[in-house]
Amino acid sequence: MILYRPVGTAELELIKQSGYRSFPPRLPEQPIFYPVLNRKYACEIAEKWNTKTSDRKGYVTEFEVDDNYIKNFEVHTVGGKHHQELWIPAEELENFNRHITGKIKVTETFREENI
Repeated sequence: MILYRPVGTAELELIKQSGYRSFPPRLPEQPIFYPVLNRKYACEIAEKWNTKTSDRKGYVTEFEVDDNYIKNFEVHTVGGKHHQELWIPAEELENFNRHITGKIKVTETFREENI
C-alpha cells in the first residue's frame, strides 16, 4: 500500500539520517504515528500545519508498506471523506518501519510564502 506522511524539517532530517528507510520514534506526547492514505490530505496538512513551525516549511513523504502487514490497522476518517489515516501505536513504529518497502520519498515541499 502506498501511504503518505506530512512532516516538518526536523522530522525530515531524522528520516534522511536513516537513509530514507524509516520514521523516527515518536515523542512522549505523541502516542500515535499516523500515515495518511492520499496525497491530497497529506498536502493539506503539510501546507496548513507544518508551515507554521519555526522554519515555515512542510513536506509530503510517500512510501510503500507491505500490504499483508498494513491490513492489521483500521482506516480512520477524521474529517471529510479524503481525510483518511491509519493509527499506528508509537510502540509499533519500529516494526512498522521494518515493513516499509523501498525508500521514503519527498514528493512535495511547501513554504509559508506559497500559501
